[in-house]
Amino acid sequence: MVASTPDPRRLRALIDSLEGGLLERSAAVRLVLLAALAGEHVLLIGPPGTAKSELARRLHRAFDDARYFERLLTRFSTPEELFGPLSLKALEDDRYERLTEGYLPTASIAFLDEVFKANSAILNALLTLLNEREFDNGAGRSRTPLISVIGASNEVPMEEALMAFYDRFLLRVPVTGVSDAAFEQLLTLDARAAADAPAVTREELANWLCARDSVALPPDVVAHLQALREHLRGAAISVSDRRWRQLVALLSTAACTEGRQQIDAFDLWLVPYAVAAQPSQVAGLQQWFLREVAQAAPQQAPWLERAVQAFEKQLDIETRAEAEEGDGTAGKLALARSIGGAQDEAMTRMVTATLEAHLRRRYCTLHVAARVAQVDEVLADVQAHCAALGQQLQALCRKLHGRVWLPPELAAAMRAALAQTLARLDECARRLAAVRAGFAALPLDGVQGGELPAPIALQA
Repeated sequence: MVASTPDPRRLRALIDSLEGGLLERSAAVRLVLLAALAGEHVLLIGPPGTAKSELARRLHRAFDDARYFERLLTRFSTPEELFGPLSLKALEDDRYERLTEGYLPTASIAFLDEVFKANSAILNALLTLLNEREFDNGAGRSRTPLISVIGASNEVPMEEALMAFYDRFLLRVPVTGVSDAAFEQLLTLDARAAADAPAVTREELANWLCARDSVALPPDVVAHLQALREHLRGAAISVSDRRWRQLVALLSTAACTEGRQQIDAFDLWLVPYAVAAQPSQVAGLQQWFLREVAQAAPQQAPWLERAVQAFEKQLDIETRAEAEEGDGTAGKLALARSIGGAQDEAMTRMVTATLEAHLRRRYCTLHVAARVAQVDEVLADVQAHCAALGQQLQALCRKLHGRVWLPPELAAAMRAALAQTLARLDECARRLAAVRAGFAALPLDGVQGGELPAPIALQA
């Protein structure tokens, strides 16, 4: 079989088709489609009415000639509801077989709602079906056309007996109601999906799965995964060896379908959905990705803010400092303020301002030069950091261009985080430049040399 890769534009059209008419579901849409292309299963975790079943129904239309199966499971569900009724004709011949036509064993895409409420007989049969794509029917085991199962649950199971089944879902995707920001749009939403894009055929799917086998796993991504493993160990999150292998296959599928020959660090945005044991852990792992991998988390620089404040405070002190007493100037200032009185306020202000300027303390050139030099040192560091951050932002935009799977809102958040940090540094640079100008404008006493002032204390 000759391996081939899909046209990314076609995948974007498929994603648009799945996402049309749904709000704030860009990550979930991409995850269910990518998982299906990788031959993996997805668990959607969230309350009723959050479009979980709608996602599954749309997904089946993304695959050519794909049969769809859907069931709501309860503790009273029977195996017949999922796998088909017993064949009476087979029973006459002493064979225990089911009529599977139209049931889960003949489906390509399946949606199982409240999947963990099923009884042990159903769950045990599902284990083999999900993992091996095979179904035990009577004395024989037959292959199934299953591409992917989308499970749904309001909550994560807590019973130990359900953990093996829970582990069969590589991706666990939290799904919540729309945010307050999108509420008005929800009320007026046109719920019609976008026009269907050309569906993926079985032959294409097999070719793409073959092509991903040649995708390389570079050392930097391995290093990130090793660091992640340590991070998970510290957070008491256990990930099985099988799940690590499945995760790499998923990353390879993402790279292959974007036309790349190797996985890169930005593919690791998928990691939180594969390794989080609980929905509440996803957000923290996303922050790990943004901070440690993408290096796009907002950066705080409290030391810089404290330094700027220290410079501004010292400038204010030195600007307001008056000349030493003893030369009679203080009395002159008081007299000037009383000369004009209420009859000539403009004259009073002018005379007072002139005397105040005359009475300001004057500094030696060495003092002023030392203050300016200390500000310049910090300002140069900030400007260099701004330049490096600007280059990092440009590089990030180049890396994000053309991505199929990365959700747009995540890409926007990554750009915004760096832009926010850059804006914060630019503001500090502006304030430092103003402080520098203030120190440089301090009145001079005309004496060459002088006493070197103590450096302004800057807390790290």
